[in-house]
Amino acid sequence: MIRVLAYLAIILIGLCISPFFDGMNGYLYVAFWDYEVEMGVVTAIVGLILFYCILQVVEWCLVFLLNLILSSRLLPEKWRRKAARKHTLVGALALAEEDWPVAEKAMAKGAEKGELPALNLLAAARAAQHQNDSTSRDNYLNEAEKEPIAVNAVTTTRTRYLLQQGDLISAREQLDKLSPSSKSKLPVLRLAIELYQAQSDFNALKLLLPIIKKRQLLSDSAFAELTMSTNRSLLLSATEVSEQELEKVWHWLSRAERKEMSYLTLYCIGLNRYDRKPEALKLLMKHLKSSPSTELLTGLGEILLPTDLDERELIFSMEKKHAENIDFQILLAKLHQQNSDHRRAKEYWQKVCQIQPSKAHWLALGEAQEHLGEQNPAILSYRNAIKAD
Repeated sequence: MIRVLAYLAIILIGLCISPFFDGMNGYLYVAFWDYEVEMGVVTAIVGLILFYCILQVVEWCLVFLLNLILSSRLLPEKWRRKAARKHTLVGALALAEEDWPVAEKAMAKGAEKGELPALNLLAAARAAQHQNDSTSRDNYLNEAEKEPIAVNAVTTTRTRYLLQQGDLISAREQLDKLSPSSKSKLPVLRLAIELYQAQSDFNALKLLLPIIKKRQLLSDSAFAELTMSTNRSLLLSATEVSEQELEKVWHWLSRAERKEMSYLTLYCIGLNRYDRKPEALKLLMKHLKSSPSTELLTGLGEILLPTDLDERELIFSMEKKHAENIDFQILLAKLHQQNSDHRRAKEYWQKVCQIQPSKAHWLALGEAQEHLGEQNPAILSYRNAIKAD
């Protein structure tokens, strides 16, 4: 456009100044081979301008013809791209409507000549996953993985689909390729949490907890629940392995966590299993005087035997102090039951069943009544246990 305006300006300037050259008798003589041309200066200038304009028009015509020829050859390609955009739109609408067969077919067609084939293939894989067609799904993912920039996205997607399919081993292989760390994307970390829990790999989950807290993936309550379940599972599994593994896990916990009664109780139960009962009782009895929690009282009920006279005497002496503590009453009932003092045990179990009825409590009460020969009350207690189930 600017060039055309420049040419027009030159012509207008020439027209404006041409009258000034009208009275001039300039003469131009041009000889080329056997040709000779004689003309005035003004005529020569006007002729040059006209020649240049004609040359420019010829150039425009040639460019136009070339573009027309090339575009006609590329018309089929344009049609294919237009069709690919149409298929992609149809597929996207089908995905929104959750019409999975139509979405898969449209997205697969749109990937052939689409602008973003990897995106189409991932969408087609999603539709195939919802149809439980793992073969087609894997084919789409393999094709999408050929795009270098889409490798991580494809691996993340494949991990999620394998996890949904229940193939935990293959899903873990894919997740390990992503190497979940503090620099990983949030979807990868969420997948790691879900997969580690599904595999009961609490060691890996324990290593991931600081990253989860730092990245704020979970709410405070959800994170606290995950931390507790992870630590408890680690202690329980370590108890089944060896004493060394139990100590390793116990010292893996932070100082604050080692003060938690639920963890301390599990640790003491583990110590008792490996013939370190005095150490376990010492830890539990120390905390019993200050804070008799539910977990601690439950742990004492599992560890104490009739031969532990000093500990039992101390617990019985605290009966009046904790008369309203239902967990303490359950512990007393268990201890009397261990001593075969079924009458006292029955009294405590009756009180427990009034406040906190449950199947286990009704069964314990029925057992105590049966030992005392109270058949009808025992039958009634067993019926209540069935109803509480």
